[in-house]
Amino acid sequence: MDINKNSSKKGTGYGLISGITWGIDTVLIGVVLSMTSFVSTDKAILLAPFISTFLHDLFSAVWITLYHVFRGEFRAVLKSLNTRSGKFIMLGALLGGPLGMTCYMLSVKYIGPSYAASITSIYPAIGAFFAFIFLKEELGKREWIGIVLSITGVIVLGYQPSEFNAGGGFLIGILFAMGTVLGWGLESVICAYGMKEDVTAKEALNIRQLTSAIFYGIIILPIVGGTVMAFDIMLSKVAIWLIITALVGTTSYMFYYKAISTIGAAKSTSLNITYAIWAIIIQVIFFKSPVSAQLILGCLITFTGTVLVSGISKSK
Repeated sequence: MDINKNSSKKGTGYGLISGITWGIDTVLIGVVLSMTSFVSTDKAILLAPFISTFLHDLFSAVWITLYHVFRGEFRAVLKSLNTRSGKFIMLGALLGGPLGMTCYMLSVKYIGPSYAASITSIYPAIGAFFAFIFLKEELGKREWIGIVLSITGVIVLGYQPSEFNAGGGFLIGILFAMGTVLGWGLESVICAYGMKEDVTAKEALNIRQLTSAIFYGIIILPIVGGTVMAFDIMLSKVAIWLIITALVGTTSYMFYYKAISTIGAAKSTSLNITYAIWAIIIQVIFFKSPVSAQLILGCLITFTGTVLVSGISKSK
């Protein structure tokens, strides 16, 4: 990918903003999931990740659709659905949303959040590998070192030793985690390919969120038995929080997709995962979370990796 200096700066900015806003989104999701509607019963706790993901993508789809409707551009989105690029973006949406997120939730169930988060945080490296193979994105030693450091930093931030049963359930959890890595890694590459031609980043995001929400609502929720609970939450006060959270998430996705279309999938994913730092900083500032040596070390490693990844390439 031929990226001039100005585009590289803009793309880096887009990637960092996507990380910051996703960090805010992550904290808000945590607040939402602690509300009564999601913790009132054992069934609610079990279904909470699936329903919150569905409603998050649904409200996000509404936000981005309204944006295009008010600008008189939604017809272009509908036309894009029937293009070759649009179909690639729909495929990327299914891999990153329903497949990636469902596998992630199941990996959390079998091996716990610490191991699941640590394992799945390697997805930028997988995305970079696929971008190199399929999109011919060139990365130098500095960028590869940065990607490895960014992932290492996120693992340090998220890892907490916990008890687990290293039996069949643990192996299943590992397999689901790897399914997440594959889904998330491929999403950025496939969407980058789709945006190469006649679909803008904003149109791609609209297609992505609509595809994910519809698939979740029609396929996944009925399978897990969460349709009734989803409707109940949509009619409750919790929906207001989810609508606000979805707006923040939509902003994050918008900048993430703009970064992908500007500087490529490999760098964009590595900048996006800085959300782990921003989420922790927000929790420290607003929720008075304790600051530990692990936190400081993880942030320093991730920040160093981000600086290396986002280094401005020379104009070609």
